[in-house]
Amino acid sequence: MKYYLIVGEASGDLHAANLMKALQKEDRQTDFRFWGGDLMAAVGGQLVKHYRELAFMGIIEVLKNLRTIKQNFRSCKKDILNYQPDVLILIDYSGFNLRMAKWAKQEGLKVFYYIAPQVWASRSDRAKDIKQYVDQLFATLPFERAFYEKYGMPINFVGHPLLDVVDQYSFDASFLSTHHINQPIIALLPGSRKQEINKVLAVLLPIVDFFKDYQFVIAAAPAIPLSFYKDIIAKTSSRASIKLIRGSTYDILKNSRAAIVTSGTATLEAALLDVPQVVCYKGNWLSYQIAKRFIKVPYISLVNLIVERELVKELIQHDLTVANVQEELTLLLREEKASVIKNGYQAIRIALGEKGASERTAQLMVEYLREGGTDL
Repeated sequence: MKYYLIVGEASGDLHAANLMKALQKEDRQTDFRFWGGDLMAAVGGQLVKHYRELAFMGIIEVLKNLRTIKQNFRSCKKDILNYQPDVLILIDYSGFNLRMAKWAKQEGLKVFYYIAPQVWASRSDRAKDIKQYVDQLFATLPFERAFYEKYGMPINFVGHPLLDVVDQYSFDASFLSTHHINQPIIALLPGSRKQEINKVLAVLLPIVDFFKDYQFVIAAAPAIPLSFYKDIIAKTSSRASIKLIRGSTYDILKNSRAAIVTSGTATLEAALLDVPQVVCYKGNWLSYQIAKRFIKVPYISLVNLIVERELVKELIQHDLTVANVQEELTLLLREEKASVIKNGYQAIRIALGEKGASERTAQLMVEYLREGGTDL
């Protein structure tokens, strides 16, 4: 069967690639075409556009790039129609993908959505659109089932694919020696988009001078040039060593005493790797002022949302200061605080369900397609 997939960021590329591998096991005649990334391209099929060309974040950034975004919609629609897939598989990236779902359904295409849109966080009314335009919804977070069922939508809760990604990762036993690291590590995971990386690192980098017994390591995003990070590092007045490493995020976390993480998938990755963390985020001021009027959840990190309490500290926008990060990081490096957080992580692992999310999702997708795909 012919599958057209759309993702818009690094985490989507990871989960889509694993889903594609699982689909290949279920369907020996897979043909993939996609908007995605390098991991998907490594599985096979045709990469049409890389997600690094789609990474516009925040209301102001979207408005500035409106012409490009509209062109992306036009070219994507044209390409899908030319390809005529058996199914369009949308993965996260709700701003773009929900519009594509509406259009695709109107064109008579079958639409599956994997990693359900986080409309529960701000615009819950959009769940009605999902019910109307999505044939099958595959959720990865435990609380999403109850949310979508309120709108009369039976959904497929498949568990979270990160459980498999983390557990199957081959850690590098020589990581510390290879990178000449002889101090305990504090990991910096500043996001995967240039806008957020620039704003967050500008605040975080000055703290290295307060923790001279630790090695700060930035986990570089796969689609961002290393020169981009180096330019930001060069602007800091710190004389301390800051290492920049790409392609080894899990090795960095595994060897870290604590992590400073932007909200998103990375907060779950740190939790599954048992690393105490503080969640930091800073965006465009106007975008933030607009967004906070729509956000309906008490936390921005998936870690806190899953356990329904502030297990890890969130320093957002004006709370993201050098002093606040220094204070929280000092606490994280103490065994008492670290133990409390690690105990909380155990509840998260249980809540995320059983391993094998990619395989379960692929099995269900192929089954629905072969049976004619009963709508939600």
